[in-house]
Amino acid sequence: MNETSIGHDDTGAGYSHGDMDVSAHAASYRLFGTLTKWGSLGVAVLVLMLVLWFCIGAGFFGGLIPGLILLGAGVYFLRAKPVRNHDTE
Repeated sequence: MNETSIGHDDTGAGYSHGDMDVSAHAASYRLFGTLTKWGSLGVAVLVLMLVLWFCIGAGFFGGLIPGLILLGAGVYFLRAKPVRNHDTE
């Protein structure tokens, strides 16, 4: 008997390589990557602002200005890059 304890056929007879639509998986992966990237930038900016404001005692603007500089640099470096066409031949 080729049945597992949960009733699935483990022979692989129903599997056909390359027939599965993975567009939903690819979209979820892109969304996860995007949210992780921008969320990490937001957390880094918030931590920098709060550390400078409260731990070092630089004051509100002493934390806000470096936080805005980090935010601007992060947006510049993390933005979506244009896709290049590699078919130049």
